[in-house]
Amino acid sequence: MATGQIEEVIVTSSRVDKPLSTIPNTVTVIDQASLERQLSIHNDISTVLGNLVPSFSPARQKMTNAGETLRGRKPLYLIDGVPQSNPLRNGGRDGHTVDPTLLERVEVLHGANAIHGLGAAGGIINLITKRPSKTFEQHLRVDSAFQSEDIGESGDYGLRYSLSNSFDAADVLAGVSYRSTGMAYDANGDVIGVDNTQGDTMDSESLDLFLKTGYDWDDQRIELMVNRYDIESNHKWISVPGDVDADIPSGAVKGDLPAEGARNKVTTVSLDYRNAEWFGQELRLQAFRQDFEATYGAQITPIATFQDPAYGPDLIDQSQNNSEKIGLKLTLFADEIGGLPLSLVYGLDVLQDETWQALIQTGRTWVPETKYDNLAPYLQLEYSGIERVTLTAGVRHEQSELEVDDFTTLYRYGSQFVRGGNPDFSETLYNAGGTYQFTDSWRVFANYAEAFSMPDVGRVLRGINEPGQDVETFLDLTPILTENSEIGLEFDNGTLSAQLSYYTSNSDFGQRLQRGDDGIYTVKREKTDVDGLEFRADWAFTEADVFGLRYAEAEGRFDSDQDGKVDSDLGGTNISPDRLNLSWEHRWTGTLNTRLQLNHLFDRKVRDSEDVTVNSFDGYTTVDLMADLEIFGGVVSASVQNLGNEDYYTYYSQSSPNDLRNFKGVGRSFGLSYQRYF
Repeated sequence: MATGQIEEVIVTSSRVDKPLSTIPNTVTVIDQASLERQLSIHNDISTVLGNLVPSFSPARQKMTNAGETLRGRKPLYLIDGVPQSNPLRNGGRDGHTVDPTLLERVEVLHGANAIHGLGAAGGIINLITKRPSKTFEQHLRVDSAFQSEDIGESGDYGLRYSLSNSFDAADVLAGVSYRSTGMAYDANGDVIGVDNTQGDTMDSESLDLFLKTGYDWDDQRIELMVNRYDIESNHKWISVPGDVDADIPSGAVKGDLPAEGARNKVTTVSLDYRNAEWFGQELRLQAFRQDFEATYGAQITPIATFQDPAYGPDLIDQSQNNSEKIGLKLTLFADEIGGLPLSLVYGLDVLQDETWQALIQTGRTWVPETKYDNLAPYLQLEYSGIERVTLTAGVRHEQSELEVDDFTTLYRYGSQFVRGGNPDFSETLYNAGGTYQFTDSWRVFANYAEAFSMPDVGRVLRGINEPGQDVETFLDLTPILTENSEIGLEFDNGTLSAQLSYYTSNSDFGQRLQRGDDGIYTVKREKTDVDGLEFRADWAFTEADVFGLRYAEAEGRFDSDQDGKVDSDLGGTNISPDRLNLSWEHRWTGTLNTRLQLNHLFDRKVRDSEDVTVNSFDGYTTVDLMADLEIFGGVVSASVQNLGNEDYYTYYSQSSPNDLRNFKGVGRSFGLSYQRYF
C-alpha cells in the first residue's frame, strides 16, 4: 500500500474514476508491484488475496475455491468489470479465469454493494488487466518453483511473453502465458492429496491468450479486450483417502483415472466505448460476453449421487458446469449539476445468464438449463458542498426473471418430475454514506448498502427429492437481500497510514452450504448475520523500511430452527478465521529489495444452538520471504514459501472434516523468476 496521501489512489471499480478518500467504505488496492511480489511466492490469486486482505478466506490451494469468502459472503469476481462469478450454479471456480501475471492491479471493494449488480454480497474483486504501452515494448517473464523432496515432481514452470505498441491513435497489447504445475509436498515430505473430483492445480497445465486493443479520437475511445484461459489437470495422480480421526492426511499415488481431467475453460470478451464530452456528460458503455466451462473430475470409486440402474452398477461419471453470459453496462456521469457541488452517476445494467450442469459421460442433465434475465437501472448522487465532507446516496432497482423448463431429477433423488416456470423477482436497493476529512491526516467514513443476489439455483434445483414441486412456487429460489453497515476511521500523514473499520452484514433469508453424507453440498436457506472488525497499518519508519500489519476478525451466526433468531455459528465453509498478517519490506540498495511476511490464523470453535462444539480449527502460522534484484536488464525474484516448514491441515480441510479431502498445507518451497521489459 502506498504511504503517500490517500488522494493519490484512484479507484475505477466504482463505475467512474474516484479518489479513494471520497469512497465511504473499505477498499483495498493491490498495485502491480505488490501483486508481483506475491506472485513470486505463489501463482494463485486466492493466496495473494489472503496475504493482503485478511478478511478473505485462506486459499484452498486447489482449482476449486468453494468456501472462500470475503467478510463471510461470496464476493463477485470481475475481469475489467466483466462478471466471472456464476451465482446460478456456483461451482467454486471463479478464482481461476485469468492468468494473474496479466493483471495490472486488483481492486477489492469490501462488503455488500450493488455497484455491479448480481452476486456482490461479500464485495467485489475486480481483476484489472494491463494496458497497452505508449511506445513499442516487449515483456518476458520466466519462473520456476520446486520443493527439495522431489525437484522433478514438484517443479513448476511458467513462461509469459507480450508485446505492446501505440500507432498514432491506436494501441495494442497481445500476450501469451503458459504454466506447468507439479505436485506439492507437505512439511513432512509427503505428497499432498489431489482433489480428483473438485479439481486441483497440482499436476496441471494452463494456457492464457490475451488481446487488448483500442483507438482514440477527440474525447472518445473504443477498446476491445479478449481473454482465453484454459487450465486442465493431467489426471495422472489418484487421491488416497486419509483418516481424520487418526490424524492421517490424504495422499496421492500415480495411476490412470477414468474420464477427463478437471478443467476450467473460460473466454471473456469486452467492448468498451467512452466519450468524455457527451452532451455535457461522460458516457461509458460496455458490452461483454463470457463463456464458462468447468469440468469436474472422476474418482476411482463411484460417486453415489450419479448412480442409476439404467446404466449398470458402479457407474463412473463426471459433471460439467456451463454458463454463457451476455450483458451491457451503461454509465453516465454528470458533474456540478446546475453549477452546484453535486455529481450524478446513473445508468442501466442488462444481463442474461444461461447456466446448466451436465453429466458428460452419460449425457444426463443434473441441473436443468436455467435462463436468468436481469434489468437494473441505478442512480447515485454525491454532494461535496460542505467543506471536508462528501455525502453519497443511491438507489438501484433489480428486475429479474428466471426461466426453467420442466425437468426430472437424477435417480438418486427419486427421479422427481419438477414442473418448470418463470418466477420473477424485483427488489429496490438503497445505499447512503459519507466521509469527513476533519484534518489533513484524519478521515472518518460510514455507509449503509444493500446487495441483491440469487441463491445457488442449480444446487437447489438438482437436489429436489419430493414429488409435486414446481419452480414457480419453490420457496428456496427466493433471492438474497444482504444489508451491510460499516463505520471506519483512517489516518495518513505520509509516513504512517492506518484504517480501522467495523461492519455488520445481515440477510433475513440468506444461504449456507452444508455437506451431506455423500460429500455433495446442499444450500440451506436461513437467516444469517455476520459482523467483524478490520485493521490495517503501514509505517515507513525509515526511508528504506516499511512495516505492515493487517488484522481481521469476524463472527457469523445462522438461524438453525427457523424461529427468526440466529443461534448457531457459521462454519469454515462459510466464514474465514480471525487472521493477523505482518510484513517488513527493506530496500538494501537501489537494486535489492526484500519482503518478509507472516500469516497467523487463530484457533476457532464452531458451536451449535445448544452451545456444543461441533467443529474445531487449530490455527497455524506461516512465514514467507522474497527478494527482488535488478540485474541483467530486468528483475530476478527469489522466494521461499512457508520458510519455517510449518506442518498444518488447511483451513478448509479442518472446517469440513472428510477422509478423502483431509489435505495438509504446502511445506517449504522455493521460487525463482526473471522478467524484463525491453
